[in-house]
Amino acid sequence: MIHTYSLNGYNIAVDENSGAVHVLDDLTYEMLQNEEELPTIDGAIRKLGNKYSKEDIVEGYEEILSLKEQGGLFSSIKDIEKIVASKDVNTNLKALCLHVSHDCNLRCEYCFASEGDYNSGRELMSEEVAIKAVDYLVENSGGRQKIEIDFFGGEPLMNFEVVEAVVKYGRRIEKESGKRFHFTITTNGTLLNDHRIDFINENMDNVVISIDGRKESHDPVRHDCNGKGSYDRIIPLAQKLVAGRNGKSYFVRGTFTAKNKDFSNDVMHLADLGFKEISVEPVVGNGSDLYFKESDIPELLKEYENLAIKYIEKLSSDNKFRFYHFYINLDDGPCLFKRITACGAGYEYMAVSPDGKLYPCHQFVGQEEFAVGDIYNGISNNKLCMELKNNTIFEKETCRECWAKLFCSGGCHANSFFTNGTIKQPNEVSCMLQKKRIECALMINAWQAEQDEK
Repeated sequence: MIHTYSLNGYNIAVDENSGAVHVLDDLTYEMLQNEEELPTIDGAIRKLGNKYSKEDIVEGYEEILSLKEQGGLFSSIKDIEKIVASKDVNTNLKALCLHVSHDCNLRCEYCFASEGDYNSGRELMSEEVAIKAVDYLVENSGGRQKIEIDFFGGEPLMNFEVVEAVVKYGRRIEKESGKRFHFTITTNGTLLNDHRIDFINENMDNVVISIDGRKESHDPVRHDCNGKGSYDRIIPLAQKLVAGRNGKSYFVRGTFTAKNKDFSNDVMHLADLGFKEISVEPVVGNGSDLYFKESDIPELLKEYENLAIKYIEKLSSDNKFRFYHFYINLDDGPCLFKRITACGAGYEYMAVSPDGKLYPCHQFVGQEEFAVGDIYNGISNNKLCMELKNNTIFEKETCRECWAKLFCSGGCHANSFFTNGTIKQPNEVSCMLQKKRIECALMINAWQAEQDEK
């Protein structure tokens, strides 16, 4: 199947089963529009003959036929199924997410972690458990040389001494283990101080700071237990941390809700504050006026298009930045195999709770039916791990028939489970928003290619 759309003056076709992207002129765009398979030349002439000359139609048809013969249009899903079948999955552990704090100094309204304690009680991870988790990662990473520790919460800065201890231990054993640790931390930023900023900038390969955008968007949902907003506290600390990164990776990561459906203004606000790496994502869930209804979707889709236009304007200025969801590297992005198998939760990547239990990812922590083992005895629920590993785009009927499957890899297991009760059925709202983000990103790629040629 071919997905065609027109956005900001660009006609784009995406081949569902190869991921190939083509920018089309009006004639070839209309020729491919609404076609599930390549039409015959006679069919193309009947379809377009009242608007274009026969010679132009034949020329356009030959271009499309050439792309088909090269595998870039009307390819078969059987082609990518063969690739997956011929390649072994590396099931050695690559990364652990350490929940060093099941506590938080904020009480964010939409928090998936039940305001920081994951419905399991407020608790900090001990240094003993944290060090054992590092050993578990090393022992189960096989031949991988680069391995990752993510510090997460709750708010990990509430247990910063353990963060420091883990980094110190990891650096000490790198030589003898033959490993190289990649450390990351996710924080709300309110507990930063000079010492913590310096330590993070020296030792963390990536930092994620949670800011939702404008003060009026941020403060009503990201506040402390007394209802006081956190924007004024976070911004200067986040700016100071980012100023000291010296080229190291970071993200300012926000969430938009039904209360700020004009989220493009929040993205632009963060850019105007000087942040160059930005991700603002839709809230996931239901049950309150923060969450989206079906009637909100058209407005949200239009707002993504609005953001894409504003983003291009920024890219043309001295105040350019990178918006995470609009960045698709068509030349050197994830390999086809990785696009099919997704995030690696449950085998490449796992999360560790403060008591040492292992879960497929940070969002499943506290859900006892998703506990797959612990760092002392290893994996005890191999069946669940295998189910997650095999939950590729081929196993989800919705994904098999979707044009965007090679760009989103079937979506988030946890998001699917918490909305539909199964990891095999993606969240419909998330899918619609994701597909619009992909459309916008591909259009921006087309614009960028055009600029590069000038």
